[in-house]
Amino acid sequence: MLKQIIISGATGNLGGEVLKKLSGLGYGLHINIRDSGKAKDFDQKTISTYPADLSDEAQALSFVENAAKKAGRINAGIFLAGGFAPGKLADTTPADIEKMITMNFSTAFNLAKPLKAHFEANGGGQFIFIGARPALVAAQGAGSFAYTLSKSLLFQMADMINAEGKASNITASVVVPSIIDTPDNREAMPDSDFSEWISTADTAEGIAFILSETGGKMRETVLKLYNQA
Repeated sequence: MLKQIIISGATGNLGGEVLKKLSGLGYGLHINIRDSGKAKDFDQKTISTYPADLSDEAQALSFVENAAKKAGRINAGIFLAGGFAPGKLADTTPADIEKMITMNFSTAFNLAKPLKAHFEANGGGQFIFIGARPALVAAQGAGSFAYTLSKSLLFQMADMINAEGKASNITASVVVPSIIDTPDNREAMPDSDFSEWISTADTAEGIAFILSETGGKMRETVLKLYNQA
């Protein structure tokens, strides 16, 4: 049976490309939407939608429980939800840090916690997080302190999931794009050479590879998709 996959942040630019790629591979996809009216935008034959704000722990738990009930078993979770904000350390407030942690870490943590319990009870599973290069290269994170700090927590969570999950066939991978070629990024950096960035399609291909039979054999994976940026 093809994998059943939970995806957060599926309504964004990258999310749309990931849905297209994985739907084409025949996977069963389960996504959260904050606005139930948007459910009609998705093909219900291949994509199941669930109303949930993942910054709320109870709603994230309900999302996992309902998806697992419908699918029978969830094999993987892909965490695309998040956001960006610039600002050096001197300009960052505690509220800025809290906002970025909520968007980039809490939405992942609230989903990963019940999903890990589901994996443990059902023979294992895969976590795929979207990291950020500034969280690996401190000099690049200086101009986005709160964002970089929040993204660094995803790497730490993946490491701890891998450490705990070895005996349960649970793995956590982090896909690290340089700059994803999206309309928002083009608008923010109009003078850049967009050909040097990584496309949403290539990012989706990287995620699909991790889900493949070969990718499933990798451990403690950090997949850097930098292109020429």
